[in-house]
Amino acid sequence: MALIEIRDLKIHYPIRSGFFNRVTDHVLAVDGINFDIEEGETYGLIGESGSGKSTTGKAIVGLEKATSGQILYKGEDVTKPRNRKKLQYNRDVQMIFQDSLSSLNPKKRIKDIIAEPIRNFEHLAPADETKRVQELLDIVGMPADAMYKYPHEFSGGQRQRIGIARAVSTNPKLIVADEPVSALDLSVQAQVLNFMKEIQKEFNISYLFISHDLGVVKHMCRNMAIMTRGRFVEVGTREDIYQHPQHIYTQRLLSAIPKITPASRMIDKSNRKRVEALYQEESSKYYGPDGKVLDLKQVSPTHSVAIQDPVVEGGQS
Repeated sequence: MALIEIRDLKIHYPIRSGFFNRVTDHVLAVDGINFDIEEGETYGLIGESGSGKSTTGKAIVGLEKATSGQILYKGEDVTKPRNRKKLQYNRDVQMIFQDSLSSLNPKKRIKDIIAEPIRNFEHLAPADETKRVQELLDIVGMPADAMYKYPHEFSGGQRQRIGIARAVSTNPKLIVADEPVSALDLSVQAQVLNFMKEIQKEFNISYLFISHDLGVVKHMCRNMAIMTRGRFVEVGTREDIYQHPQHIYTQRLLSAIPKITPASRMIDKSNRKRVEALYQEESSKYYGPDGKVLDLKQVSPTHSVAIQDPVVEGGQS
């Protein structure tokens, strides 16, 4: 049994209009997705802004209400509040937010920010609490005097480390990391990602790693899903997605990854134009008449694609 199982998750927002403010339509932010996160695994969720990936993460944490579907933890549906409390789900599932500054209360010292989840779920003496906060700061490489400072006194990378320390303070089983390094410099990104990997190895934490950056996800994740328009267009292992992409949306994302080799600049540019022309000419092959993403079809034991006629690995469809 996987640590977390997502089954046909849907999150629809009503659109109201008219004099009586009636519901006339819905925004299908998330429209029937399925995936599992294994214990100690980092699962990647990739897509552009508005694809539904952050909404999915918030629903798993409990910040968004599911319209339908199931989020199974230890075999029980935690979309039901009574199950969340019984399983201590709010303690076992934490989140790292994209904007490190706005996610930290500017009026509180770092000690109180990190200690807040500890106070919610444990009852430690003041001395033990201070010791625990210090241990957490040590884990993420922050100095001892950091606990007496305020969020604005730190750089973006340091604030993100503080966010990680707060997330691991309750010894969670799963951390939803929503674009945790997108606002950071490249050198700082590497530091934060390496810290996340070290913490995962030490505490056997699972991650749902949400990002639009396929380069970062390749470094972090073994299994991943590509998401757009509230649905999955391609699901597979790192090798499936990066070496055998079949959906045009995945190919567009891969072609947009910046290259650092000047010699291949014209080849890369030509490939981007080819993929874009293919997207414009053959969109009916990848999307339904209403623009909806097609249902996933399996092309190998680990690889599924939302396309009418996928190429079955090892043979033709």
